[in-house]
Amino acid sequence: MIKSFILLPIALVFLTGCSPFGGDKETRKLVAKGLTPKTLYGQAEDMVDAGSLDQAIDQYQLILSSYPGSKYAIQSRLDMAYNLYKRKKYSRAIVELDKFIEKYPDLPSTPYAYYLKGVVAEDKSSSILDNLVTDSAQRDVDSVREAYSYFVDLINAFPNSKYANEASTKLTKLMNTLARHELYVAIYYTKIGSHIAAINRSKFIIENYPNSSSIPDGLDLMAYNYDEINATKLASDTRIVLSSSYPSYSKNYSID
Repeated sequence: MIKSFILLPIALVFLTGCSPFGGDKETRKLVAKGLTPKTLYGQAEDMVDAGSLDQAIDQYQLILSSYPGSKYAIQSRLDMAYNLYKRKKYSRAIVELDKFIEKYPDLPSTPYAYYLKGVVAEDKSSSILDNLVTDSAQRDVDSVREAYSYFVDLINAFPNSKYANEASTKLTKLMNTLARHELYVAIYYTKIGSHIAAINRSKFIIENYPNSSSIPDGLDLMAYNYDEINATKLASDTRIVLSSSYPSYSKNYSID
C-alpha cells in the first residue's frame, strides 16, 4: 500500500509535466556516463522490479548527485527513502526524509514524507515476537515515541491531508503502547515497594494518555499504592473515580 502512495500521487506530479522548480541547462547536461536523468531513473525502477534494492538505492543516489535540480531527483529521494525502509535501514531512511521535508516543505508529496517517517519509526519498534511472546510495550519504546511525534508533526503541518487521517488512526495504537509501557513501569515500582514512584507513573498515564486503554488499570494500581502508604482517603477517592468512569472494570494486570 505504501508503494502505491509513491507511484500514484507523487509520481504523477513529478514524472508527468514540468518540475515546479524548473530545470536549468546545467542539470540537463549529460553526466553519469552520458545518461540522462530519465534514463537513470528508468534503470532504477528496473532494479526495484528485479528485487535489487541496494543497487536501486545507489542509482537514486547517482541521480541526486548528478542531476540535483531535476524533477527526477525529487522523486528519487522519496524512492530511495522508501527502499531504505524496505531494507530495514531505518535511520538512513529517516535522514533522507528529513532532507526532503527541509528542501521541499510545501510540495504535494511532502505530507507523504512525514507519514513515511512515522511508518519507518513504527516498524523500527516492532519485533517478530510481537503478539507471540512479548508485548512491544515491555521493551524500549523510544522508536514508538518517535513515530508518535512524527505523526503528530504531520497532523499539525497538514491537517487536511489524507495522510493526516491515517496518522490519526495510528496515533491511537501508539498511544496505547506508550501508556501500557508506563503501566508496566508502575507495576515494577509497586513490586519493589517504591509506592510513590508507582503512584507518579500512574498519574503520568492519566495526565498524558487520557484516552488510552490503560487508564482503568492505572487508577486501580494507584489506589493500591495509596493503600500501601496508608493514604486511605486518596485511595478511596481514586476508587470512586474508577468505579464511576469504568463501572464494568476488571483488572488486567498482576503484581504477584
